[in-house]
Amino acid sequence: MLEYRVNARRLDFHGSEARTKDAVLSLDTDIKGRPDAFNPAELFLAAIAACMIKGIERVAPMIRFEFRGVEVKLHGLRQDSPPLMQSVDYELIVDTDEDDHRLELLHTNVRKYGTISNTVAKATKLEGTIRRA
Repeated sequence: MLEYRVNARRLDFHGSEARTKDAVLSLDTDIKGRPDAFNPAELFLAAIAACMIKGIERVAPMIRFEFRGVEVKLHGLRQDSPPLMQSVDYELIVDTDEDDHRLELLHTNVRKYGTISNTVAKATKLEGTIRRA
C-alpha cells in the first residue's frame, strides 16, 4: 500500500501553503479569494487533471500509444447547501496520430486505473470525453 503525506499551514488571513517532498504550493484560503493561488475546489480539479495526465504517461508505453502532448479541461459544479461538488466534467485532448479506437483504449485505461479519478467517481458524477488535438 502506498502512503502520501502533505503538510499545510496557515501563513496569514490571505493564504496558506502546502508542502510535500521538495514542493511548496500556495493555497487560496482567503475568504475574499486570491487570483494567484488555487482555492480548494480548483485544487480538487487540478488533482483530477494531474491524475489523468500521469495515467497517460504510465499507460502509453504499455499499449505503445504515441502522443506529443495532453491537455485536460475541467468544469466542476458546486452545490451550495450542503456544500459539495455535484459533478465534474472534463475534456481530455491528446495530440496524437493514433486512430479513434486507440484513443478510446487510452481513455478506458486512464479512467480504469486513475487513483484520484476512481475516488472522485465513487463520490460524485465524473464524466468526460477524449479527443484528438
